[in-house]
Amino acid sequence: MEKALVLLSGGLDSRLACKILQEKYKVTAMFFLLPFTGGCCKDKFCVFKFCQKQGIKLEIDDCTKGKLFREYMELLRKPKHGRGTALNPCRDCHIFMFKKAKQYADKNKIKIIATGEVLDQRPLSQTEKALKIIDEELGFKVTRPLIELGIHGRQRKQQIALASKYQIDYPSPGGGCLLCEREYCKKLKLVLDNPNLSYNDIQLLSIGRHFLSSQVILGKNHQENLLLEKQSGIKLIPEQPGPTALVKSKELVNQAKELIQKYSKHKILKFKTKN
Repeated sequence: MEKALVLLSGGLDSRLACKILQEKYKVTAMFFLLPFTGGCCKDKFCVFKFCQKQGIKLEIDDCTKGKLFREYMELLRKPKHGRGTALNPCRDCHIFMFKKAKQYADKNKIKIIATGEVLDQRPLSQTEKALKIIDEELGFKVTRPLIELGIHGRQRKQQIALASKYQIDYPSPGGGCLLCEREYCKKLKLVLDNPNLSYNDIQLLSIGRHFLSSQVILGKNHQENLLLEKQSGIKLIPEQPGPTALVKSKELVNQAKELIQKYSKHKILKFKTKN
């Protein structure tokens, strides 16, 4: 049986692409764990369970560490095909994944690479123009079975009907790409050019109050305070009720103490310091 490789995000559309192609091909799914995605797109265990249940081989490319992380961050800093309303380089992101998929497909003699993309579902990466640009950049035509079935737009009625036909479960839409969130990207812009930026640094941008280009982070609640206490760096923990501070430099400790006082309802008399 001929083989096909499907880029599986974990959502309904890519699950359907796997099932449609399974009728004719031996399907391998490739899941990309990307630094800025959320929802099911970040849950590799959810994707694993789907593939295991459907008898699909799963390959995972973890782009949150090592060489893949560095390559992805360089893409983000210098996107060839521009950005959306925030820092989202959607076309370049797709091309990045397709190129990695093509390397795997060539190595394993797979001629068909497919996705669950739907025409006009995403304004930057799934228009007719965008899909053409992506295919031209790649030098091959991606198979898009949902588009071939005439599915387009943001409504999911046809996909839900197909899910019922194939008797598959799927997650509710949720999360999304942090690079589309303007408030998050305001903080990311301040540190993006740092060549030593780590995946953990990126995650920390999603919590707390950030000051001095994220060199000082204050927890907004008890849960965030506990999370900051587990990070590497200088931790200032007030003995009276107040926010914990994660401080990246000794020179900023006094400023951090002033910020803690500003965001505390009580007068802070003493601090515990952890490294």
